[in-house]
Amino acid sequence: MLSSELAQLRASALVERAVKAGADAADAAFIGSASETIQVRLGKLEDVERSEGEHVTLRVFSGKRSASIGSSDLSDAALDELAHRAVDMAKAAPEDQYAGLAPQDRLSAAPFPELDLTDETVIGPEQLRDLALEAEDAARAVAGITNSEGGSASTGQSVAALATSHGFAGVFGGSSRSVSVSVVAGEGSSMQRDYAWRQARHADDLPPPAKIGTLAGERAVARLDPGRLKSGVMPIIFDPRVGGSLIGHLVGAIAGPSIARRASFLLDRLDEQLFDPALVIEEDPLWSRGLRSRPFDGEGLATSPRTLVENGRLTGWLLDSASARQLDLAPTGHASRGGGGAPGVSVGNLCLAAGSVSPAELMKDITSGIYVNELIGHGVNGVTGDYSRGASGIRIENGELAGPIAEFTIAGNLVDMFAGITPANDLERYRGIDVPTIRVDRMSVAGD
Repeated sequence: MLSSELAQLRASALVERAVKAGADAADAAFIGSASETIQVRLGKLEDVERSEGEHVTLRVFSGKRSASIGSSDLSDAALDELAHRAVDMAKAAPEDQYAGLAPQDRLSAAPFPELDLTDETVIGPEQLRDLALEAEDAARAVAGITNSEGGSASTGQSVAALATSHGFAGVFGGSSRSVSVSVVAGEGSSMQRDYAWRQARHADDLPPPAKIGTLAGERAVARLDPGRLKSGVMPIIFDPRVGGSLIGHLVGAIAGPSIARRASFLLDRLDEQLFDPALVIEEDPLWSRGLRSRPFDGEGLATSPRTLVENGRLTGWLLDSASARQLDLAPTGHASRGGGGAPGVSVGNLCLAAGSVSPAELMKDITSGIYVNELIGHGVNGVTGDYSRGASGIRIENGELAGPIAEFTIAGNLVDMFAGITPANDLERYRGIDVPTIRVDRMSVAGD
């Protein structure tokens, strides 16, 4: 994997190649990563995996025509060919009146914010193995655990560089440390599995592996002997590990490309009261050590903290430069770059602010409901907001958790679900999209 300095030089050199090849404008994004993972199972080493990768994406413009092309071959000859091929592709592409680089007067510039994203501590294979074994041993020690699907520990480094032909050059790196374990409880046809997983930028931000393993074991045992339930309309409590997906659906609905294409269920609802007036959703891409932190976006614009929902209302859309032009608005610093193609939209660290009651208080008035801790499938329509997903969890009876249940579906519409969200006070921030326990009233449940 290239160093930060070499990654920046490689991206800038590719832009220069594109301009020499005839591009009117260009930008190049370089992404490099290296990782090592140790997998154990039943107390023995099972797998050692090491991976490294480098990829560069070049976007060029010929008037209002554009093309993108990517390569993992970073040799000089390959990059020369890449630049010429991209320019030829752009000249043959249809015109797009909204195509272009980000506004030059809005570009970010060094020095960029220091976000403490890199842990310089070297973790060797033996240490990774010990972490994985500790997590699995703790999970297998939980009464009722009968088998293991394995424990793992990994470490990784990444670097991202961006250069444009109109003056931007930036690079930042980050590290990743993670521990996970998955175990099985019960015997025969009654077996149930569950897992626990944590990831952080720095190793010292991870909980002890034994704590992760114990949680995985307890979750698996809690699933044993699941019951069934009758269909009906009832309150749903979302565990924090699945509740963040609701905020993910919100992000997709307010992303500029969806709004510009008129393909969002929130298209005409910018000024409406969508949530409870007390509800707040905040984004902080500059959060120190955050999993989604970044000093600039995929087009070279500065990122900054922002409130996405305030007083229960949206504060605006999430815009890259192309969708901003189409909507006659300013870009918001949310452009993202992947393996190829035009920039998309992504967010920094998101947080649904905690409420004022505990999870127990949140469910104490529920006569009959469900605590959902697993969602299955992808039954969400981003155009209509219709929501239908398989689920499993724990039955709530008379305000108390009353045993595991499985094989049911929850359904509703995201507009109604957003309006009915009530958060508990148990927010923890470590996932990238973080929410406390969430209650949503009056969802349809399809069971027996």
